[in-house]
Amino acid sequence: MELDALDRALLRAIQADARRSNRDLASAVGVAPSTSLERLRTLRRRGVIRGFTAEVDLAALGRPVQALVAVRIRPPSRKILEEFREWVRALPGIVGLFVTTGDHDFLLHLAVPGTDHLYAFVIDRLTERKEVADVHTSIVYEHLETQIIDPAVTSESKPSRRRNER
Repeated sequence: MELDALDRALLRAIQADARRSNRDLASAVGVAPSTSLERLRTLRRRGVIRGFTAEVDLAALGRPVQALVAVRIRPPSRKILEEFREWVRALPGIVGLFVTTGDHDFLLHLAVPGTDHLYAFVIDRLTERKEVADVHTSIVYEHLETQIIDPAVTSESKPSRRRNER
């Protein structure tokens, strides 16, 4: 999906502050409000913008301890993996869930009130499940997120290199 310079500018602006008015967005990118509004609607319709969310402070919600938990499932059948995935998604404290390749099948990002809760989650919930073959837990010291994500550069939009011809 090709995005032009205006699409990219609007995406950067809306990611920086999704609460900005359309008039402010239009002014920031140098177009009329009607143009900005139509482009944003098109980006939503095409699925480029999936929604708008509030960023919350996990510590303020009583969940100051974050951890990444890598989980290996055995046997790794589609049915077992999908059932485990849905079970994890419903658990309180799950911030993110990644289905991965490599040594582990899942990487869970969770936020809990304390290390005792993390220990109970891993020992009492995860390892009690018969399909869980292995668990590796890492406590997160700091979680920094990229605020603005630009579209990937496609081969058509990359500048071409010129060879020195002699």
